[in-house]
Amino acid sequence: MKTNAATAPAARTTGVVDGVLAAVRDVVGKATGTVPLHEPEFAGREWDYVKECIDTGWVSSVGSFVDRFERDLAAVTGCAHAVATSNGTSALHVCLLLAGVRPGDEVVMPTLTFIATANAVSYAGAVPHFVDSEAVSLGVDAAKLDAHLRDVAAIENGVCVHRRTGAAMRALVAMHVFGHPCDLDALAEVAARWKLVLIEDAAESLGSTYHGRHTGNVGRVSALSFNGNKVVTTGGGGAILSNDAALAKRAKHLTTTARTPHRWSFLHDEVGYNYRLPNLNAALGCAQLERLASFVERKRSLASRYRTALADVEGASFLAEPPGTSSNYWLNAVVLDPDQVGLRDDVLTALNDAGYQSRPLWTLMHRLPMYAACPRMPLALAESMEARVINVPSSAKLVASGSEGR
Repeated sequence: MKTNAATAPAARTTGVVDGVLAAVRDVVGKATGTVPLHEPEFAGREWDYVKECIDTGWVSSVGSFVDRFERDLAAVTGCAHAVATSNGTSALHVCLLLAGVRPGDEVVMPTLTFIATANAVSYAGAVPHFVDSEAVSLGVDAAKLDAHLRDVAAIENGVCVHRRTGAAMRALVAMHVFGHPCDLDALAEVAARWKLVLIEDAAESLGSTYHGRHTGNVGRVSALSFNGNKVVTTGGGGAILSNDAALAKRAKHLTTTARTPHRWSFLHDEVGYNYRLPNLNAALGCAQLERLASFVERKRSLASRYRTALADVEGASFLAEPPGTSSNYWLNAVVLDPDQVGLRDDVLTALNDAGYQSRPLWTLMHRLPMYAACPRMPLALAESMEARVINVPSSAKLVASGSEGR
C-alpha cells in the first residue's frame, strides 16, 4: 500500500529513494557489476550476414544488404519508401531539406528532445523555435502549440511567418520520446492549419504504433536511428521514411552526394551529402530486423513488470504508453511526483551506486548555450519533467527470449 500523504517528510524521502531502488531490483534482479541502461543483443544471423560482406568484399556503401535493409524497413513500418543513411541525425537533416526548410527559416520543435533534433535544424541553416510538451507522451502539446502560434504567427501568402522575427516557420518536428508515439492526429491538424510540414523524429520508435499504424506514416517525411543503444542497431545508422515516391527519390539522391547516374562519370547536379549507410552496417541491421518482434515483445514485458513494481511506490509513477498506441518502450521511465522534485539526483545516485545504470532526461534544448537565444513559448511542462524523469535499465535481454532459430 502507498503511505499516507501525511507521512513525515524524512520518511517519505527515504521511501521514494528506497522504493524506486527496490522496484528496479525486483524487476531486474540483483546487480552483479553494472546493468546497462540499454545494450544491443546479437543472437540471430548478424555474424553470418556481416561475414558475407567481408567474404564478398562488399563492405562499403553499395551492396545487396543496403537494398534489402531498405526493403525490410519499408515492410516493417508500412511506409512505401525507406532510404538508409549513416545515422539518425543525417536522416533528420535531409528530412528538413525535403520539407523545404531554408537558411533563416524557423523550425518548430520540442525543447524536450535529444540534441540531434536541434542540431539537424542548425545544419539546415535554420533556427529552432522551441515549444512545450504534454505529460502523457512527453511529445509536443498540440493545444499549447496552436495557442502559441495564434499569438506569434500569421499566414502570409500561404507561408507561416513569425510576426516578431519575420522568419518563415516552415516545418514542425514531432519527436516520439522513449518510443511513445505523440498525438500525431492533433499535431497533423495543427501543422495543416499553420502550413507547416510535419516531420516525425521517430528515431526512438521503431516497433511503435499509433492507432494501428507504425510511427513514421503521418509525417510527410520521418527519420529513424539505429545507434548502438536503439531497439534495432546497425552500429551506427539511420533512415528516412516517406510515402511520397518523389521525396524518397530525392532523399536517395541527396544522401548519395547528388551524383547523377552514369557508368563512369562523376557528375553531381547540386550540393549533396555523403550520408550513405555501409553494406556492413546494413547487414547487421537486416539480422536485427529479423528479431524486431521479439525485441519489442520482451521490452513490453519488461515495461509491464516495471509498471507493476512501481504501482505502490509513494511519490513516483511509471511513464506508460498513451491511449491508442503501442510503444516499443525503448527506455522505461520513472516519473517523480511534483512534490518530490528535489529527489531526482538522490534516486539516480542510489540506482547507479547499486549497479543499475540510470540517467535523467536530456538537458532541455533552450538551456544549452548555443540555443539559449532561440525563440520559444513558455515551457513549464518540459521544465517540470526535466527535473523529475529518470530512465532505468531497459534492454530486451533483461527478459529471457523464447526459442528462436538462427
